[in-house]
Amino acid sequence: MDAQGRGHAGDIDPADQWVLNPRTGNYELRLNPAGDPSGGAPESGRAAPPHQRGPAPGESTGRRPAPGGTGAATSGTGAARAGTRSGEGTGTRSGGAGQRLPAQRGRRAGGPQRGGGPVSRRKPKAKPPRRKKVLRIGGGAIALLVLAGCTTASVLYFKLNGNIDKVDVGIRNDATTDGPVNILVIGTDARTGKGNEKYGDLDSVGHADTTLLLHVAKDRSNATVLSIPRDMVTDIPACPTQQPDGSEKVIPGEQGVRFNESLGQHGRDPGCTWRTVEQLTGLKINHFMMADFNAVKTLSTAVGGVEVCVAKDIDDPKSHLKLSAGTHVVEGEQALAFVRTRSSVGLGSDLSRIELQQQFLGSMFRQMKSAETLTSPTKLLDLADAATKALTVDTGIGRATDLAALARDLSRVPPKNITFATVPVLDNPAETVKTTVVLDEAKARPLFEMVKADKSLTETGKKKAGDAKGGAAEPAKAPAAEVRVDVLNGGGPIGAAQQTVSWLQNSQGVSLSRNAGNAEAEQPATTLSYGPDQAGQAATLAELMGLPKSALKEQAADAGPGVPMTLTLGGDFDAAGTPLVAPDKAPEGVQKINGGDDAVCAK
Repeated sequence: MDAQGRGHAGDIDPADQWVLNPRTGNYELRLNPAGDPSGGAPESGRAAPPHQRGPAPGESTGRRPAPGGTGAATSGTGAARAGTRSGEGTGTRSGGAGQRLPAQRGRRAGGPQRGGGPVSRRKPKAKPPRRKKVLRIGGGAIALLVLAGCTTASVLYFKLNGNIDKVDVGIRNDATTDGPVNILVIGTDARTGKGNEKYGDLDSVGHADTTLLLHVAKDRSNATVLSIPRDMVTDIPACPTQQPDGSEKVIPGEQGVRFNESLGQHGRDPGCTWRTVEQLTGLKINHFMMADFNAVKTLSTAVGGVEVCVAKDIDDPKSHLKLSAGTHVVEGEQALAFVRTRSSVGLGSDLSRIELQQQFLGSMFRQMKSAETLTSPTKLLDLADAATKALTVDTGIGRATDLAALARDLSRVPPKNITFATVPVLDNPAETVKTTVVLDEAKARPLFEMVKADKSLTETGKKKAGDAKGGAAEPAKAPAAEVRVDVLNGGGPIGAAQQTVSWLQNSQGVSLSRNAGNAEAEQPATTLSYGPDQAGQAATLAELMGLPKSALKEQAADAGPGVPMTLTLGGDFDAAGTPLVAPDKAPEGVQKINGGDDAVCAK
């Protein structure tokens, strides 16, 4: 290596090759260690170092004088580096008599010499211990990750928040509650949205095509999902709606129209469907969620597909569903075709389609709760994005944080404790060609009361009939046509006795019922008095009326043939068909499936 490299050529320190030129007053690089008194030109291409002042008279240089006084410097060997730094004569670094040179640049004058040469003036920085260095780097990385996470969360929040559409229905409830929760889920048949124009009526304003009432018990132990048939004839109450200019317009109510007209028709918004369902069921709704056809497509894709089962081959030209008998995983367009199919399953009615939708929803909920979905950040993000894009909600859950809080609360219910049921209906007796249905009061009212009382429709955790030991045997129920009863009004609403008799005769087949007028005195609770020989009749009437066991009053002696029982309506009576106590079991004939049952197969 040359003298300007890392090594020292001929044991010459490169710093000693800078020499003061007395003619110019500048230091110059000379490769000849012996020096040139006349001062040669500096090495080509090297810039002269900055001028450095010499020590003032009497100023110490911090170095010991060389032995032998002045002129004792040697040349050509390493001893030159150990010689005097001041003095006169050939070979010294003095530019003139009495002139002294400053200490070497970058070296500590008078300091300890390492390897025979001077050391740097600067004190080297102490390096941090390796452990501290690792912590410093690790802390920085964690800080970056936290910052990135916060930024991502912020961006994600605003993205999801921007996805949500809201409708002010004039009712504002908190996102979550400590009590029971009722969520109205509306599937509209509006053809708006990318890819939906091929499904039919492009001019449809969007009616309540699929309507579900999700009830979650106060303790979150069970849930019931009631499907409301769209072709059910009902009454729609007047409802206030918010107009684009901020004003309010009240849409008049209607009697005896299809339920699906509670949305869209005459400008009705989801608040009108909300109020219709509350009037129908007696349940107070907390929130609503409305979605179009795209919701099924995007949500089914986000969870990685939904497993469904059909018992026979399906080739439906209307919904475009083609499935062979057996189990399939559907998503996107195929999932939408599945939930829209009706003519190829069951009786080909809307009620048959509801059963397909219940199977689909139960399976999708199980998929959402599965480990594969919950442990996949990609699936969770896709699901959140799809859900917020698909939904229109009330202002109480109009933010992503509100929806997330509600979802966390409702997700506590195990799938096996969720029951999907259809509101009981009958063919409309006023129609020759059956196109609509009416509410089956005898079955629907007890079902609504069960839901209101947080009673599960599943058999999970319930004792089966006959499990209780020591209980008295239930009497065999008599046919409704054999039930003979006199009805008295002893504290119910005016006209309650006649209204009850009409309901029993026209809706329940109890033709031997009779209005016996008012009771001699009012009583707080409804009672049914009967003889031991009328136990079967009493059991039938108690079930039809929804009477608690405490209402049954058995007399000591038989009543005898042709003698009627006595039903006295008390202050606790509201209306015929409204049970006085919620039953523990759903009425017979109510269509339902369990949310945890993965063996459901459409027929």
